[in-house]
Amino acid sequence: MHWVGTWAAGPVPIDNATGPLGTLDYTLRENIHTSLPGKTVRIVVSNEMGTTPLSIGGASIALSASSPALQKAITFAGKLSTIVPPGAKLFSDALDFDLPAGANLAISLLIPKQSIPTLTMHAYANQPNFMAPGDQTSSSTLTQPVESDSWLFLTAVEVQAPAHAASVVTLGDSITDGAVSARGANRRWPDDLARRLQADPKTASLGVLNEGIGGNRIVHSDIGSNAGPGALARFDRDVLSQAGVKYLLILEGINDIGVGTAPTNPHDTVSPEQLIQGLTQLIDRAHTHGIKVYLGTIMPDKGLGLYYTDAGEAERQAVNLWIRSNKLSDAVIDFDKAVRDPADPQRLLPAFDGGDHIHPSDAGHKAMADAIDPRIFYR
Repeated sequence: MHWVGTWAAGPVPIDNATGPLGTLDYTLRENIHTSLPGKTVRIVVSNEMGTTPLSIGGASIALSASSPALQKAITFAGKLSTIVPPGAKLFSDALDFDLPAGANLAISLLIPKQSIPTLTMHAYANQPNFMAPGDQTSSSTLTQPVESDSWLFLTAVEVQAPAHAASVVTLGDSITDGAVSARGANRRWPDDLARRLQADPKTASLGVLNEGIGGNRIVHSDIGSNAGPGALARFDRDVLSQAGVKYLLILEGINDIGVGTAPTNPHDTVSPEQLIQGLTQLIDRAHTHGIKVYLGTIMPDKGLGLYYTDAGEAERQAVNLWIRSNKLSDAVIDFDKAVRDPADPQRLLPAFDGGDHIHPSDAGHKAMADAIDPRIFYR
């Protein structure tokens, strides 16, 4: 048996100079959707973006909508509270907990009053989460909750699984993160992929970890914004450090192209050669650790006035040509082909367009997951 990730989220540093976290005791109720089942679980609490120690006053875990009797306290080194050093993360103690495949979990963290200049946070999770005053970690229903769309300090949930079990990391931007998919419905393409893998006996031992971050780029970073460190900068933390990782799916590049060739205020220009070099670096770094890498083609964005230009489209086509013909990755997933409009290949198919001409609808996310041949995970 070994630890394997069943859920994860990529954090970014967010300024908290004006609070409210840290100004009073608050309970965070983090709602997540897992992939791989298990009988023993642990959570990962992260202060990796923090500049001061982070005090955790208590934590609990429950299946969503379960009775209070099924809620269990989480401990750290046998204690209900812990301190996470700045720049670090901590594993909780192992907990006997019957976690089904594809479960909805409610994880609560008590954040006592303290100085928290910088949050370690996954913004825009497209998932209703909550913050409530005081210690409500043992309450099934929160009092005076304020809704949040982010996951704070919680970056992974892991399960004890057989030796052959492993995780699949999906490294990407807002498309992978699930922007504009049905809120709280877990219809992101990594969620759809997890359901497909669970339905196949040959891949049912694989967890899927969504490391998509909205606005993320390969080469450049946006420290202090929701886009966070670029893929090259966050690779070790968000890919290599994941429990049991064996496979990596990469879908990045549209933000590098869009920012660099935007109709107004283009900046951080990146050539196709630089994007290809970045992707090559990611492949090499993963292969060094025995991780198989699958590259996804960059999807169309015609109609998005913020990004789309003829120059950007030419760059997208150049990078996709290399992705489709490359001999470095272990497989290629043609997301572009799966979601583009045959009548206008520079656009998303209308049925797969979430409305802004870059992010897929729920049907588009399903088409992306369906484009992945599960046999690539038989290896």
